[in-house]
Amino acid sequence: MKAIILAAGLGTRLGKYTQDKPKCMLEFMGKTLIERQVETIKKLGIKEIIVIRGHFGGKINLTGVTYVEWSGPETNMVPDLFEAEKYFDDDFIVVYGDVLFDEKTFTKLMNCDKDICVTVDDNWKDYWRARFNSNLEDLESVHIGKEGDIIELGTPDCLPEDCHARYVGLIKFSKNGAKALKKVYHENKEKYWDKDEKWMNSKNFKRAYMTDILQAIINSGFKIWPLHIFGGWLEFDTVNDYELANRWLKEGILNKFIRIDGN
Repeated sequence: MKAIILAAGLGTRLGKYTQDKPKCMLEFMGKTLIERQVETIKKLGIKEIIVIRGHFGGKINLTGVTYVEWSGPETNMVPDLFEAEKYFDDDFIVVYGDVLFDEKTFTKLMNCDKDICVTVDDNWKDYWRARFNSNLEDLESVHIGKEGDIIELGTPDCLPEDCHARYVGLIKFSKNGAKALKKVYHENKEKYWDKDEKWMNSKNFKRAYMTDILQAIINSGFKIWPLHIFGGWLEFDTVNDYELANRWLKEGILNKFIRIDGN
């Protein structure tokens, strides 16, 4: 099994904190986000870790990982991931570079036996209330069908009743799941790569989000399954996210959301 960390993002919503570095290089509790990710992944037994670098990529210089360079400029998560396509020859886990996760969450995902397994938080409302003072901000659909599989994912500004859980940037693909991913990606790339028109919920295909390609896989008839968790993660997407997490740490309430070694 491998881990592929998406670390090429600009991180513009983190303002002054990412003016001179990628957002995965934010420091939290004395270490960068990506250092914590890599340490956890290695501790749990995954030896091959691929990091996709882009914006200020040279500042990510951990040892013991393989680097793939983002070829931009106008791309997003999905095209970035496919820079590492040659590593899709084994089961692999996709990790967003701005997400911290605890060992329990990652272990559970490693052990998922579905072909495509998407981590979703059933306890997201507590985190959202602390983060936004509301359960109605920044909603994205995670609609789980009668059979337990995900039937809709990533629709922004959805109805609250369509947000059965919250999508987390941790996804596992088996070899068979990777085949479905590659098939859907290349079929759509051939049709839409050079078109400046909306694709799924993205501005265009080159700007595709992971939730877009996952929904496209669902639309193709391939089942995607949720991995249900109950907290155990943090997202560092905005200035508010970063400052809140540091405040929770100082106030001694960080454990309400995630348990990190040393806390």
